[in-house]
Amino acid sequence: MQRLKGLTWDHPRGYNALAAAARRAELAESGLAIAWEKQPLEGFESHPIADLCARYDLVVLDHPHVGEAVAGDCLQPLEAVFDAATVAALEADSIGPSLRSYRFAGSHWALPLDAATQVLATRQELLPGPVPVLWEDVVSLSRQTGKVAMSLAGPHAALSFLSIAAAYGEPPAERDPDVLVSAETGKGVYDLMSDLFSRSPPSVRDKNPIGILGHMAANDDVVLCPLIYGYVNYAAPAGGRPIAFHDAPRRRAAGRPGSTLGGTGIGISRRCTVTPALKQHLLWLMGREAQVGFIPGHDGQPSRREAWHDPAVNARWGNFYKNTAETLEQAYVRPRHDGYIAFQGKASALLREALQARSPAGSVLDALQALYASHRVAGGER
Repeated sequence: MQRLKGLTWDHPRGYNALAAAARRAELAESGLAIAWEKQPLEGFESHPIADLCARYDLVVLDHPHVGEAVAGDCLQPLEAVFDAATVAALEADSIGPSLRSYRFAGSHWALPLDAATQVLATRQELLPGPVPVLWEDVVSLSRQTGKVAMSLAGPHAALSFLSIAAAYGEPPAERDPDVLVSAETGKGVYDLMSDLFSRSPPSVRDKNPIGILGHMAANDDVVLCPLIYGYVNYAAPAGGRPIAFHDAPRRRAAGRPGSTLGGTGIGISRRCTVTPALKQHLLWLMGREAQVGFIPGHDGQPSRREAWHDPAVNARWGNFYKNTAETLEQAYVRPRHDGYIAFQGKASALLREALQARSPAGSVLDALQALYASHRVAGGER
C-alpha cells in the first residue's frame, strides 16, 4: 500500500471533497492511501512552498506561488507525469485560465482542482433596484445606501486594484511586465476605490471574504460587495440568508468584467513517487464524474467548464455557477514570478494605509510601482 500525505486549506471547500475522495473504496483497492491535512489559507503565504513540499507529497496551492515553487525546484511538472494529449485535454476542459494559470517557465505545475474568481455578491432582496452591472452603478448604490462594502483585508486590497484595472482596459503588467499600471489607469482605479472606501461599512473593513460573506448572510448593513471571491456555499446556506452572486462589474457595458483569478490546484512534490494508481486518482478528480457530481456534492467548487453550466448543479446552488461563469472565463491572471506573493501583501497594506489617510493618487501609484519593481525578478515570467 502506497501511503501519501497531502496538505490543503482549512475550509469545507478546500478539504471535504479531497478527504471524501480519499475514502473511496476504489482508491484502497488500487493500493493507494492519501491522508489529507489542512492549515489556514493564510498559512500558505507564511510558509515557503519548498518547506511544505519537503513534508507533503501533494500540496494544494494558489497559482501565484508557482514562481516561488520553480525557484525552489520543489514540484514535479505535469508534463513529467502526464502525456501531452492529457495536459491538452485538461486545458480544454478547464474553465477560463484555470489550468493556464499554473503554467510557468514552460511547464504546468498543478492540476486545477478548484476554480474561483472575484465576483459581485449581494443580498438581492435588500437592493433598491437592479443588480449593478457597471462600476458607476456600484458607486451610485454606495452613495444612495452607504451599504456597499469593499473587500480589502489581507491581500484583497491589491487584488481589487488589479481587478478594477483589468475592467478599465489595462490588465496590470501584461503590456509591459516591468510596469504594474499606467498613471492614467492607476489614478482612475485608486480614485474609485477611495470613493467606495469612504462609505464602506466599518463592520466588515477588517474581514476576509469568508468573514464578509458570513456577515452579509446574518446582517442587513451590507447589501453588496462588488468584488469578492465567490464561495458557493453562501448561495444556498444551511443557515442564514442566501447571497446572490453575479458577474463582476465592468467599466463599460461591452467591457470586460474585471476580476483576478483565484482557485487552487494540486501540486505534486518532488518527494512523491508517482504511481499509476496516483495518476488515475488525480485524473478522476479532474474528470466529469468528480467535477460535475462528486466535488459539488462535497462542498467543492469544480474547475471543469461543463460543471459551471450544468443545470442540476446550478439548481442546487442558486445559479452561482451560471451567473458568474463569464467573469471566470475572462479572469485576469496575476504575475507568478518569485517575489510576487511578497509584493501582493505589501501592496495591500500600502493601499489600505493610503485609503485610510486619503493620500493623493500620484504618490500612492509611485510607491506601488517602486514596490512592484523591487519584487520583480529581472527577466522573470509573469
